[in-house]
Amino acid sequence: MNKTVLVTGGTGKLGRVLLSSFLDAGWTVVVTSPDRGRVDSLVEGYASETGKAHGLTADFHSSDAVDLLTEELTRRKLVLTHLVNNARSRESLTVQETGMTRRNEFLAEFELDVVIPYELTMRIARSAQHNLQAVVNMGSMYGLVTPNPALYDGSLDKSPIQYGVSKAGLHHLTRELAVRLAPQGVRVNCVAFGGFEGKVDEPFKARYASMVPSGRMLTESEVFGPVEFLLGDASTAVNGHILIADAGWTIW
Repeated sequence: MNKTVLVTGGTGKLGRVLLSSFLDAGWTVVVTSPDRGRVDSLVEGYASETGKAHGLTADFHSSDAVDLLTEELTRRKLVLTHLVNNARSRESLTVQETGMTRRNEFLAEFELDVVIPYELTMRIARSAQHNLQAVVNMGSMYGLVTPNPALYDGSLDKSPIQYGVSKAGLHHLTRELAVRLAPQGVRVNCVAFGGFEGKVDEPFKARYASMVPSGRMLTESEVFGPVEFLLGDASTAVNGHILIADAGWTIW
């Protein structure tokens, strides 16, 4: 049976890795971005891969985003079997100089991490058009534990509290949806990732390495494995689970 996965936030760092990996595995992949130019360019860049890619525009801070997205899926006759809730925005992770988070940014992050995954998952699961089998939510170790001030030079003033609080909400949403959708045969799980190499400087990487058993940050090559496992046939007994993929950060 053809596997078609919707990956929200497809043009971001992890979204690009998921798109490429799913295509290499022969999946049909639908990715979203609020920027039409970026998503079109991304999809065109993978035109020769094993699977087939589709790019859709979705501004999830718009009240009708889920309606418009599902309508476009119908128009393109795309039948989803799997879903990865991965959308995020750096704009909602702003922190003031005082270390406080403004109300609108707190709400924007919660909307993206909890409200949209809830609405989108339920809409697709209840649609007669789709055949949803499994969902993976992209969580974080910071949905399980608080940031360590030592990692941030002794102060959390630049660490966005809205991120971890919202990811904790996403983790519990995973359990709630697993229970509510189990009668329909839909499994819902989550991956709580640790920190990835990328937009951090060498001193930060060194501090991070000293605080994790594996002595390093995660790499892009480690994104797909946990997601693929939770969506695939090898995990049919796994439901409502938060799979921790953090190189051991949360066990210390």
